[in-house]
Amino acid sequence: MKTTTAENIRKELKALADPKYRKFHSYLLQGMIIGLAKMNLDEQINYISLFIPRINNWAVCDIFSSELKTAVRKGKETVWQFIQPYLKSQKEFEIRFGIVMLFHYINEEHIDSLLAYADLFKHEAYYARMAMAWMISICFIKFPQKTMKYLQQSKLDDWTYNKAIQKTIESLRINKETKDTLRTMKRR
Repeated sequence: MKTTTAENIRKELKALADPKYRKFHSYLLQGMIIGLAKMNLDEQINYISLFIPRINNWAVCDIFSSELKTAVRKGKETVWQFIQPYLKSQKEFEIRFGIVMLFHYINEEHIDSLLAYADLFKHEAYYARMAMAWMISICFIKFPQKTMKYLQQSKLDDWTYNKAIQKTIESLRINKETKDTLRTMKRR
């Protein structure tokens, strides 16, 4: 009996399948569906809170958080209140989730609160600290004067502070003169 091209392709794909990769993507897909599904905000927040404990890497965290922009548009203040406990979590990916969600709030209304939170930030986990550095770099891009003033008196730990400076310098939206100034601000 002859096998068809489709059957050969199916066999080839099955032989190449990676169960871990499949698990990661089905996990990621679930988060994306929560972010994109048409439902009321209360129902969506319920699904979000059920999904957050499953976040176990930065990619799922960041993609999931970015898919929640519609939820933020539906209820900016409701979501702001919802993420507050995550910003105090001791769990690495819960706090990262909270910080990455703050990216939706880098605006005139919230910039002072974000920089104040940054000064209270204390966490040892790598991915939490990287999220904070990333947030500060985005704050700098959108609010350079306020963020520069913050950096000049920041209480951030040296590692997170230096990463924030590095990530800001790496941005293509920062001019050379500002990058040179930032380089002189790194802590030793």
